[in-house]
Amino acid sequence: MARETDYGAFMDKFILQPTPSPHQLPLSGLTFAVKDIFDVDGYVTGFGNPDWARTHLAATSTAPAVLAVLRGGATCIGKTVMDEMAYSINGENIHYGTPRNPCAPDRVPGGSSSGSAVAVSAKLADFSLGTDTGGSVRVPASYCGIFGFRPSHGSVSTSGVIPMAQSFDTVGWFARDPTILKQVGNVLLELSDTCLVRPSQVIIAEDCLRLSSIPTDRTTQVLVKAVEKLFGGR
Repeated sequence: MARETDYGAFMDKFILQPTPSPHQLPLSGLTFAVKDIFDVDGYVTGFGNPDWARTHLAATSTAPAVLAVLRGGATCIGKTVMDEMAYSINGENIHYGTPRNPCAPDRVPGGSSSGSAVAVSAKLADFSLGTDTGGSVRVPASYCGIFGFRPSHGSVSTSGVIPMAQSFDTVGWFARDPTILKQVGNVLLELSDTCLVRPSQVIIAEDCLRLSSIPTDRTTQVLVKAVEKLFGGR
């Protein structure tokens, strides 16, 4: 069965090609998948629940976040399984099955963006889109051994995304390669590699770092060196 060969990651497979461009686009040649919480024109947004899918019509427009990466040159290859109505961080779905974690097959993949994380971890897509309200990108990324990014609230449009808790909902993304993670971020956040803003102050929350088993001074040294590498020394 198809769901066995794709690690159970996909709800629906289809191809959405980027608009042809005479210019080299930042995401050209990359493939991506989207969590079944994003509207895609012509497809029902199922929200991880068959009753929701049965009682809702197909979307008549595509979510701006999906459009942004399509316009960036990437090709969409389908929609992915998610926790039912985004209400868990385990990645399990009683209706559609639990996507298999390629990194730890005997463990849950984490959710609620489980299929999106699995699709990337299994090398079925170069990157994927998910949503993060209380950890729904960060948790499956850590469980599946890939990179996941949750931007600041409001940084990426959540229009065309079924809300879970609107004051916390964000659009996030996954990638195996940090370079691709950054390229997708540049597109979604409308950033340029040439316009870094030098911070006037960097504050390190050392009280949070004390919860780690790694000595605080070792952790802060890594953070300071990373900032200096990016922006220069003091």
